[in-house]
Amino acid sequence: MNSLAKIGCSITLFLATGVVLAVAADVPSPLPRHDGKSAEQTKPIKVYVMMGQSNMLGFGRVGPKETKGALEFMVKEKGKYLHLVDDSGNWITRQDVRYVHVMDQRGGDYKDLNRFGDVRNEWLVPKGSFGPELGFGQVMGHFHEEPVLLLKACIGNRSLGWDLLPPGSERFEHEGKIYAGYKDVANFWDKGTEPKPVPWYAGRQYDADVAHAKAVLKNLEKYYPGYKGQGFEIAGFVWWQGHKDQSAALAGRYEQNLVHLIKTLRKDFESPNAKFVLATGCGNPGTESFGRQIAEAQLAVDGDKGKYPEFKGNVKAVDTRDLWRDADVSPVNQGYHYNHNAETYYETGERLGRAMAELLK
Repeated sequence: MNSLAKIGCSITLFLATGVVLAVAADVPSPLPRHDGKSAEQTKPIKVYVMMGQSNMLGFGRVGPKETKGALEFMVKEKGKYLHLVDDSGNWITRQDVRYVHVMDQRGGDYKDLNRFGDVRNEWLVPKGSFGPELGFGQVMGHFHEEPVLLLKACIGNRSLGWDLLPPGSERFEHEGKIYAGYKDVANFWDKGTEPKPVPWYAGRQYDADVAHAKAVLKNLEKYYPGYKGQGFEIAGFVWWQGHKDQSAALAGRYEQNLVHLIKTLRKDFESPNAKFVLATGCGNPGTESFGRQIAEAQLAVDGDKGKYPEFKGNVKAVDTRDLWRDADVSPVNQGYHYNHNAETYYETGERLGRAMAELLK
């Protein structure tokens, strides 16, 4: 860890919404510029598995600088996030944080969990569009001396209550309909009738994303240049999702599904002590209707302020609803993707990183 990262600061930020965000003692604020050095490759890689739906994929716009709400605009016109650029104003590539994104190949046999492609396999640097990995990776790169791998396995338009439903999830009844349990072949059906099969099953995306992430971990020579066979550790999981669960049935079930997801991911990756962080997120402010219900369910799993004592010290839920930026200060008007606002995506990632560092320290 560099000298700046050892600053013993312990501060608390009070956000405009009244939300309290703890800043990890070993992570300075604001973040310093990366020194350009590679990580020590003799040490096991710290792996962070990142999952969710389209906002985890990332729609934060990088440029151009004339576009309000783009990252270039925020850096060059607003003077923010200067640690991301060098003295000449060029983006800094982190040689100590690897960013890999693997994703389903659309079409074909949905039962084939091996059909996936590499979306990103590169050192962390702003390019095109980005998700929470950019801010998260900046924090983790400063926090760890070890190599860091951000392993994103996800695709857009997926719900926790159907596509990402974890193994072991049971059916439930809501307003005269039966909703799917894991491996059911319809998402819901009338009580007393049989489900009509569709070409999908409950939890199929969970199965695929986990399989794709594990495939990367079995082939680290391809995905982490310079890998010397030193092994890896699943240090944590990062979750950002919620938009497609905005219905009475799925929003009401979200908290239960989320608790089960946390436990199941740790089991499936044989990492019972891995930390888990998540951000509130439905692609809208999450202050009313089903969006608010989902945000409250997400905050309920926080280990300090939530409802589950077993998550104390190992799960943090970060409220990011104050990071909503309106369309008039953003690249586009597309609410479910936070109007492509770079500040929203970057700040969400950095807060998730600081939450993870707080758990790890």
